[in-house]
Amino acid sequence: MYFLTGWPRRLLCPLKSEEEPFHVQPSSQRFYFAVLSETQLSVWFSRPSVLIVSYIESAKASSQFGFYQQAEWKQDDSMIAVAAANGYILLFDVVGGGEDKYLYEPVYSIGSTGVKVTPGYKEEQCAPALSLEMKRPIDLEAPITSMQSLQEDLLVSTADGYLHILHWDGVSNGRKAISLCSVPFSLDLQSARGGLCLDLKGMYIRDMTYCVTLDGFAVVLDDGRLGFITPLANRITADQLQGVWAADVTDGTCVAVNNKYRLMTFGCASGSVLVYSIDTTTGSMQLSHKLELTPKHYPDVWNKTGAVKLIRWSPDYSVAMVTWECGGLSLWSVFGAHLICTLGEDFAYRSDGTKKDPINISSMCWGAEGYHLWVITSREEGELVENMEEAPPQTQQAGILQFHFIKSALTVNPCTSNQEQVLLHGEDRLYLTCGDPTQLPSSSSESPHNLPHGGEGSPPHHPSTPSPNSTSQGLSTLLGYKHWHVVQIHSTYLESNWPIRFAAIDTAGQCVAVAGRRGLAHYSMSTRKWKLFGNITQEQNMTVTGGLVWWNGFVVVACYNFIDRQEELRLYLRSSNLDNTFSSVTKLHSDTLLLNVFRDMIILFRADCSICLYSMEKRHDGPKPSASVELLQEVSMSRYIPHPALVVSVTLTSVRTETGITLKAPQQACMADSIILNLAGQLIMLQRDRSGPQLQEKLPFCPPVVLAQYVENVWTTCRSNRKKRHLLEALWLSCGEAGMKVWLPLFPRDHRKPHSFLSRRIMLPIHINIYPLAVLFEDALVLGASNETVLYDGLQGPREGRESLEGLFPYCTVERTSQIYLHHILRQLLVRNLGEQALLLAQSCAALPYFPHVMELMVHVVLEEEATSREPIPDPLLPTVAKFITEFPLFLQTIVHCARKTEFALWNYLFAAVGNPKDLFEECLMAQDLDTAASYLIILQNMEVPAVSRQHATLLFNTALEQGKWDLCRHMIRFLKAIGSGEMETPPPTPTTQEPSSTGGFELFRNRSISLSQSADSLAAGKFNLQKTFSMPSGPSAKGSERWSKDSDCAENMYIDMMLRRHARHLLEHVRLKELGCFSAQLGFELIGWLCHERMRVARVDDFVMALKCLHKDFLWPFPVIPAGSINSPFKNGHRRTVLSQHLLKFQSADSLLNSDMDTAPPQAAAHNSNHTWLDGLEALGPTEPTEMDTALSHGGPQTQEAFLSPLTNKTEECSIGSATDLTETSSMVDGDWTMVDENFSTLSLTHSELEHISMELANKGPHKSQVQLRYLLHVFMEAGCLEWCVVIGLILREATVIKQVVNFLDSPEVPPETVQSVRSGLLGVAAWASTDCLGYNSFLNMIRPQLQKLIETSVEQIQPEAFLPGASNSKLAESQPGGPSAEDSRGPAPLGLALPLEPPGGLGTEDGGVPEEQEEQAVDEGAYDCTLS
Repeated sequence: MYFLTGWPRRLLCPLKSEEEPFHVQPSSQRFYFAVLSETQLSVWFSRPSVLIVSYIESAKASSQFGFYQQAEWKQDDSMIAVAAANGYILLFDVVGGGEDKYLYEPVYSIGSTGVKVTPGYKEEQCAPALSLEMKRPIDLEAPITSMQSLQEDLLVSTADGYLHILHWDGVSNGRKAISLCSVPFSLDLQSARGGLCLDLKGMYIRDMTYCVTLDGFAVVLDDGRLGFITPLANRITADQLQGVWAADVTDGTCVAVNNKYRLMTFGCASGSVLVYSIDTTTGSMQLSHKLELTPKHYPDVWNKTGAVKLIRWSPDYSVAMVTWECGGLSLWSVFGAHLICTLGEDFAYRSDGTKKDPINISSMCWGAEGYHLWVITSREEGELVENMEEAPPQTQQAGILQFHFIKSALTVNPCTSNQEQVLLHGEDRLYLTCGDPTQLPSSSSESPHNLPHGGEGSPPHHPSTPSPNSTSQGLSTLLGYKHWHVVQIHSTYLESNWPIRFAAIDTAGQCVAVAGRRGLAHYSMSTRKWKLFGNITQEQNMTVTGGLVWWNGFVVVACYNFIDRQEELRLYLRSSNLDNTFSSVTKLHSDTLLLNVFRDMIILFRADCSICLYSMEKRHDGPKPSASVELLQEVSMSRYIPHPALVVSVTLTSVRTETGITLKAPQQACMADSIILNLAGQLIMLQRDRSGPQLQEKLPFCPPVVLAQYVENVWTTCRSNRKKRHLLEALWLSCGEAGMKVWLPLFPRDHRKPHSFLSRRIMLPIHINIYPLAVLFEDALVLGASNETVLYDGLQGPREGRESLEGLFPYCTVERTSQIYLHHILRQLLVRNLGEQALLLAQSCAALPYFPHVMELMVHVVLEEEATSREPIPDPLLPTVAKFITEFPLFLQTIVHCARKTEFALWNYLFAAVGNPKDLFEECLMAQDLDTAASYLIILQNMEVPAVSRQHATLLFNTALEQGKWDLCRHMIRFLKAIGSGEMETPPPTPTTQEPSSTGGFELFRNRSISLSQSADSLAAGKFNLQKTFSMPSGPSAKGSERWSKDSDCAENMYIDMMLRRHARHLLEHVRLKELGCFSAQLGFELIGWLCHERMRVARVDDFVMALKCLHKDFLWPFPVIPAGSINSPFKNGHRRTVLSQHLLKFQSADSLLNSDMDTAPPQAAAHNSNHTWLDGLEALGPTEPTEMDTALSHGGPQTQEAFLSPLTNKTEECSIGSATDLTETSSMVDGDWTMVDENFSTLSLTHSELEHISMELANKGPHKSQVQLRYLLHVFMEAGCLEWCVVIGLILREATVIKQVVNFLDSPEVPPETVQSVRSGLLGVAAWASTDCLGYNSFLNMIRPQLQKLIETSVEQIQPEAFLPGASNSKLAESQPGGPSAEDSRGPAPLGLALPLEPPGGLGTEDGGVPEEQEEQAVDEGAYDCTLS
């Protein structure tokens, strides 16, 4: 409603004086402020806030009259009455300044458009020059306790118990005095006739205020009793006064009245504020509500505030500011919603936690339109906040503090409640919630934190451009965007028309209109421009009286025309210039107080208490659209409304109570069926009377019905949505301290006939934590705003023991807030046994993104209330709520999330209502909702014995393995171990969403370490133990597996390992190699050791063709196709191959190529001295000459540093990506740096057919990631000695060298005959399949035909181990290479720590493609990527 912003401003008096000001009193329009010190009366102007004139009493007169005490303005601002201590009333005339009409004048820069020669223009924007002339003083012969200005009279109460009625002219008619004893006081007006009267002897009135709408005075007597005095006749005379007093109150201190809501607010010595209304039937004072601090929110100060010192209602009567004897400020809405208090949080404490003294206030008042609060601090406080200048404190008067506020547009223009945006306005800017966050960068300058509120030099704001067609803001726009959209009001308009009185925003949030003292202006979000009246005379000749509202691109205003002296209704077209020639004008007969729009109808409330309905029509008959307005109906309300000022808002709506509410007649929902009036907080509804003849649009209205009390704001919508009728046809009420209420329609289900005895609507209360400013109907949300504070203790410490304003007060900002209300409604419906309606409503909202949160909130709130209740609950709601939630698919998540957020002590109560957690866990497994099942596991762990937890965890672990949910698997391993080791207090966290890429590849291989070659010791020894090769490795080789290998003797670890092996066996049996790789990488499973173990069991390949097909499908690898020109391919020629190879070798250093271990991977035996004999030949190759490119690239030494991929194109020349170590640099050639290749290819004049052949070969490859994964698996199977799988992967990669090596390895005596037989029959089977079904494989099979022939013809040869010793210069497999690795032999094997890249890097590492030794060692030390060559 009202929000504090920025820091307060201090106004310094330019006159030298030692007196402190202690009292401030505003004029009726609040443009002038009278400030009193002991012998001085000053008048200040509001904007600019400057001193106009000061009257200083002479010492002689001061000793006669006494010091000044309080002041009161005449209602036309022409006089000021000052009460002096010795019982004198001093009357001052406020006289215009004669020739010098204004004191300050604006200075415009040269060429500025600001200088306009129009009558009264300068005077409007400068402080006028005034003078004060004292008239004859009036002596009342007793100390004056309070004064009250009436229209023609001044009412003064004195300490001798008299009420004096003085005329403002002071002389002509003398004065009348009424003794308080002569006024009869009673508890109500009926008992007054019986003579039960209060004895008032010796009493006097301590404080009094006149209430226009109640026509009487609220008074506080000197003994603390509260009363209300009303004149029975029009004139106030002694015998015509009657008083009522409030029972049981004797500690009243001060009083203020609210004219709009007919409320009297009395401050009490206890620190609370009592709000009374007058009962219209008996005339007694009835306590409406209290304004008091609660111990919940203010535990330190709620009962230590002292007595209430002052209460001040804002000019629009929507909020009250209260201060106490001990200091501090507190702001409440009319019906008790607490908005701000300076006795807590950052107002009361510094950033180091020390407590500040609250600001002590001697006087305060609101400025024009409530944008400022003028505060005068008491004497001690004045020294604190004195200015920091070097001048001595005597030279300048202590300042007046000015607090800045921004307020909701609803306070003065309630028709904006139909829009679904929040609109706040300060004195010179607007705050909006509309604006698309995707189009407006949330830079700091647009946040209100960085705007110097009320200060000069505010940064200009450029708002965003949301889509102009949207009629209802999207959720992301209204919620996902925390910053305000701040629009600076045009300075030209402000200069002559300050203050802004009305503001309105259109439905789409695209246009804003404001109206100040005269005229209006509007702003477009799309163009970011203001439109002002081109003709300033037109602007100054009208003033908006009844508010303004947008309709179909028109601004609709109820205004007063000063030239014709006529009230008018005008419609200005937004797209044309702001000019009366483009407006539609309708003359009105009476002053308009309020207006509102419903679809194409306008409703006006007039000063004669009548309501007018007009229809509007948009016409396109001219070059620009125009509007025509036609009167439909007038309804007199004078018999129901005692005073026109009491009507807070008027709304036309389709809401109704009659039996027309059925599902059959949704079209009637569009009709304007009811008028809703907020009459001083009472919500009154008039429905159309459809019982008589049906005259279109002119139906009479039924007598009014009261719907609710204590209503501050009302929200309805004219939209309709068949799916969400509950929410769109509801009426929303804001009721201050009581939160919100919703008047909800109840629909019969399935087109059943409604029962005549059942209610059609129900009023439900909703507890809310924010102050509501807008309701999003479809989205089930309330939007609001709240004050936040930012502490700033100053860069320099306090000087001279005083604090600056910035240190005394935190910087205030306004935050956007929102709250879900759906769970409150559902709960209230369930309490009232309206479960069917609750289900209809919930189903209509089930698509909302926060619907699961709504369900959780509902369970949580009910659970907390019922489980912690001290009294037994006769009819608990939790079982009903549980049954209700089972109607929705998210039942299982809701219950477990709620349990996880609730303390353990309440779980038994919860699961007694919703069911056994074991059953719920099993339901989750059946529904394949594993993450939710994991949450239930934590519940079970705390509620059941460990054996039950283990049993359920095993179930979940197996299911997670099967589904490849690796995050969950890792949590389950930890969980199972925790159960085994008794770590009951560390449950695993509930996994949230599965990483989308975690099953897509072996991304997490970098978390494990792979030993890629022999250890130095075994190389030096030269002895190879063949038996150990085929046994399972004795020590851990995978870093990821170390976490459970540390305590391998633990039964739990064996149990987990058993499950992991079982799963690996299952994957391999079903040829799911990709999953096997993911499984191994993600869970750190020791794949090579396990494969060694399973080599002759599950790691056999029974059907090569089926395995090949599975791999093609699994790795998205294309089946090979026959190149068009393959018969005449130049690459079939061996000589040509060698030439190409030689050319490619030119641009790579010898080292990187010779040491590249491309196709084969050395065994993983380094850590456990077990090696695979047929692979060892690869480790000890000597320097020899190359004969063919494939052997040169395929056989590296043990000092492998770098893998180089060159884009050779025939299957025989394809450089393999090899083992896991080789991937970093190879990938750069595959995806990245083709430039290097291009340079060298340009030297080989390739023909068109050759290039075509190259491109065809590239097309036959699968995705790069699949290639990496397949080569890794090849390396793993090679190390584990699973030769059949090596053949299958060699076939799919079309690597002839792999097949050649495997066939050569089959010669080893250690290879079982079954393996040889299996490879032979497998390759023959593939050859047979290729010849019929996949001809693309034939070319590759032709290439390896020698090996096939060798397999078929020759028997297995026995190879002596000595042949593989280091230094052997010739070998069956080895082909010599130039410039071999002999230079590096001296330093032993090179450690290598290369990553398995997720994405190929852009370049080739160092210049020669190699990794320097220091980098290699560093990579190993860091352990970030742990593939190591040891």
